[in-house]
Amino acid sequence: QVQLVDTGGGSVQAGGSLRLSCAVSGYLVSTYCMGWLRQAPGQEREGVAAINSFGNTMYADSVKGRFTISKDNAKNTLYLQMNSLKPEDTAMYYCAAQTGQYCADYMSRWNYKYWGQGTQVTVSS
Repeated sequence: QVQLVDTGGGSVQAGGSLRLSCAVSGYLVSTYCMGWLRQAPGQEREGVAAINSFGNTMYADSVKGRFTISKDNAKNTLYLQMNSLKPEDTAMYYCAAQTGQYCADYMSRWNYKYWGQGTQVTVSS
C-alpha cells in the first residue's frame, strides 16, 4: 500500500522560509516522478515543482529561484525548500507521485496517482 505523509507547513511572514517533507512508503521515490502541487481557496490545484527518477527538476515560473525540490532516496523522502515566501504562496501543499520515470505534464493534477494528505502554508504580509 502506497502512503505519502506531508509535513512541514506553517505560518510565516513574507520573506520567510519553510521546508516541506513527504515521507513515502510502499513506493520508491528513486524510481518515479514525484511532485509538489498546491491549491489555494477557490482555485485549481496546480503543479509547483517536480523531480523525475533521474533527478531532473522542473518548476512553475511563479516559484523559480525561490523553491527547491529534492529527494533523499535512502530516506525515501521528498522535500520542498521554500524561500522568499510571498502571500500569494499561501495554499494547501500536496506531495504526489506519478507512475513513470519521467514527469508527464507535472503541472497537471490528473497525471498523479498517489497523494499526500496536504500541509497548509500561510504567508502573511
